[in-house]
Amino acid sequence: MVGAAVLALTAGAAQAGGIDRSGQSIAPIFEDGNYVEFSFGHVKPKVSGEQVNNLFGPGPVVVVPGLGQSSGNMTGSYNLPGFAFKTDINEKLSAAIILDSPYGADVDYSYVDPLAPYAYTGSNATIDSRGITAVLKYDISDRFSVHAGARNVTTNGNVTLFNGYQMETTNESDWGYLIGAAYEIPDIALRAALTYNSAITHNFTTTENGVFDSPMETVIPQSVNFDFQTGIAEGTLLMASVRWVEWTAFDISPTAYVASPTNLDNSPLLSYDNDTFTYSLGIGRQLTDKLSGSVTLGYEKSTGGFSSNLGPTDGYTSISLGLKYQVTDGTAISGGIRFAKLGDAETQNPSVLGQTFGDFDDNTATAIGLKISHSF
Repeated sequence: MVGAAVLALTAGAAQAGGIDRSGQSIAPIFEDGNYVEFSFGHVKPKVSGEQVNNLFGPGPVVVVPGLGQSSGNMTGSYNLPGFAFKTDINEKLSAAIILDSPYGADVDYSYVDPLAPYAYTGSNATIDSRGITAVLKYDISDRFSVHAGARNVTTNGNVTLFNGYQMETTNESDWGYLIGAAYEIPDIALRAALTYNSAITHNFTTTENGVFDSPMETVIPQSVNFDFQTGIAEGTLLMASVRWVEWTAFDISPTAYVASPTNLDNSPLLSYDNDTFTYSLGIGRQLTDKLSGSVTLGYEKSTGGFSSNLGPTDGYTSISLGLKYQVTDGTAISGGIRFAKLGDAETQNPSVLGQTFGDFDDNTATAIGLKISHSF
């Protein structure tokens, strides 16, 4: 039967809600016997918009949509390396270690429109993270199991805005936990797994404009993953997942930025008005004794309202294609490609509350991934 995780390596490739990238999968804990995997994903978003109003409201410069002041592609490509190791401690108890890059952002308004520069030109921001998860699974019976573990996330970030504002954070490493349960019927490849991931709180020290140091608390939000698979015919697997993340609990609020007189509503540097639900539905099919493939559809609903100038997308739809080749009885190579249509978004004028500043539409993201796995 084709593996349910053929495309797990591109799970975060479609600009998922907030700054989500990996989706916090714990799929390796459900592999049989001893197991190790190495994975690598490369994501190339294309996000551009057009300035539709003047930065400081009505004035002598007339912005004509379609005739200039394009942002150009303001997102950078990024990589998603990963590693997992799973082993059986005894007949009932298993353990796994999973390494990933759970959250991130790459913003770069470096394009200069030849007709008129986009007002945010010169702005850039990055968020980098590394995650390590240790999880135990205990089989209560042949069908029921429970799992729990600890997760450490290390995060840092920096930003430079067009108006000269700069901020960088310390590198902070903090802990959270996960807990869940699963129901399985191995004879028909059925598995339903529910996992809760706790929030993780970072207490950064930020340096603003090179001189002002202050504390800043940021909450990496809690989330819930539901993963389901079942055989529906000989050699055919149905796969589905739902992920909820409480992005309304997340914000980046440096002290001097929030208190600045030019920040009219004392808003955070980055925040989200809605939590997100991300869905996927796929079919896996055994093609030959050694080759299997999958097709997966992904969806995240657009929430409306203004999006951040540092993240001007709103939801997505995607399609993923994957192949898995069983090199030997224990070793397999999986590859996949994912294409996403990113939801249209409008950003707010930072100088005129309630006024649209940038109009971002017809944007996409493409991801490729490769995974080598070995069971022993």
